[in-house]
Amino acid sequence: MKVILLGELKGKGGEGDVVEVAQGFAENYLFPNRMALPATKGNIKQLEERRHNIEKREVKRIADAEALKEVIDGKTVLIDAKVGEEGQLFGSVTNTMVADAIKNELGVEVERKRIELNRAIKTSGLHTVKVSLYREIAAELHLQVGKPAVEEVVEDAPEAEAVEAEAAEETTEAAE
Repeated sequence: MKVILLGELKGKGGEGDVVEVAQGFAENYLFPNRMALPATKGNIKQLEERRHNIEKREVKRIADAEALKEVIDGKTVLIDAKVGEEGQLFGSVTNTMVADAIKNELGVEVERKRIELNRAIKTSGLHTVKVSLYREIAAELHLQVGKPAVEEVVEDAPEAEAVEAEAAEETTEAAE
């Protein structure tokens, strides 16, 4: 069955596209959720009249997605999670947790359903996820789950310096 999409439908197309879908999918999901219209002669004629407005919105969406990609792509975000022994998490990292971390650290909002976790993240460390922004525009985001190893080294460093200073003092006292 041919339908006219009223918005982006992942894997099918965007607003104004005429696509072929299963009849049951159209009648049970797309039409009730106002995501598509049947591709009748009258609806196609209306689509042609609105084509200019649709193209303007499409250009704006692509520009917004590219700008958002510049902000997100290649950045590292810290996900604070309870970590047990051997780096195992109590639970797993969810899309909502990632979306909240992006909002808090980078200052931009991303819908949680646009964050693609290929598999459940159940270990601490550095992980990479894909954020689909619009159609083929996607960004790669690095997640640091748990406390990063650099912070642990920095925390231990003052103690190590204190031990070295004490050893130096003892050596100086012994030499005198």
